[in-house]
Amino acid sequence: MTVDTPAASRAARILSRPIALNGLTVPNRIVMAPMTRMFSPGGVPGENVRSYYSRRAAAGVGLIVTEGTYVGHESAGQSDRVPRFHGEEQLAGWAKVAEDVHAAGGTIVPQLWHIGTVRNQGDAPYPDAPSHGPSGLRLNGTADATPMTQADIDAVIGAFAEAAASAERIGFDGVEIHGAHGYLLDQFLWEGTNRRTDAYGGDPVARTRFAAEIVAAVREAVSPDFPILFRYSQWKQEAYDARLAETPQELEAILTPLAAAGVDVFHASTRRYWLPEFDDSDLNLAGWTKKLTGKQTITVGSVGLDGDFTGAFAGEGSPVQGIDDLLDRLEADEFDMVAVGRALLQDPQWAAKVLAGRVAELAPYDAASLKTLS
Repeated sequence: MTVDTPAASRAARILSRPIALNGLTVPNRIVMAPMTRMFSPGGVPGENVRSYYSRRAAAGVGLIVTEGTYVGHESAGQSDRVPRFHGEEQLAGWAKVAEDVHAAGGTIVPQLWHIGTVRNQGDAPYPDAPSHGPSGLRLNGTADATPMTQADIDAVIGAFAEAAASAERIGFDGVEIHGAHGYLLDQFLWEGTNRRTDAYGGDPVARTRFAAEIVAAVREAVSPDFPILFRYSQWKQEAYDARLAETPQELEAILTPLAAAGVDVFHASTRRYWLPEFDDSDLNLAGWTKKLTGKQTITVGSVGLDGDFTGAFAGEGSPVQGIDDLLDRLEADEFDMVAVGRALLQDPQWAAKVLAGRVAELAPYDAASLKTLS
């Protein structure tokens, strides 16, 4: 039942606006955030994965960003249950996912992923592959991974480009490049893990070179109107207080080469979207990104919940939180879209309920939602 109240009407008005991302028109401003689920044995998304995504598209999510998918590089991943975006059987499975999401009225992009030094030697799906990173440093400072050679760098760039071309060929609506949370691209961006002395290390602009070359290669591999999203963050796994940039000027130096290389939309990942990113401004990370680059942005971070996802993954629940502040910021064009994560795990109907004003029906997040793919 729709509840026709001023608050419900406002949510519907602000969130239901279509938006063009390069050549793609998304029917509303709600994005499903990428969340690793590990329900794809052999890296192949099956019928359960198709249902999982299409159910949320049918309930009103405008744009789905898939869980992270490993690109075609043997050091890219650490599990044989995380989907891969290479291989005939894997891509055939993804083509069916895209088809079902489109049939349900949504749009979908895969998140392309390489985890870098987060990988341990011996991990599946390719146990003989080394752990690769810019300087061989893990997030905790341990120096037991393999520094990447130029040949390694070129191979990874090629793997991202090939995955993007495959995404367009099998019917996806764009791609998202995972440059956040302490994984490979972020390891190059962050001075804590990038100690290189060649062209890929040094000042913030030099540390951006690897990611920018991936973006440029992806841009070259797909059609000009095919949207490229880039997800980035200040925080890392095991380093929640880490920052790429301490000032807006430092952030601009990092983002400008990425925008110039071909990023259409920045997906700015924070743990709590409502926190200001820098002193003397209420703008969050997505707001600053839009201001500095002029590009469209997606905000994310505990939307609709009171508590960040790190506690949730430790088994803690999260009470439902109102979205009035979110709507204020979206209406003021601080950012363009909002990604919802755990709230959509808890309730596939979250978007439909919010758009219809049925917020009283939303349930608090329960970590048990992680145990099934529903």
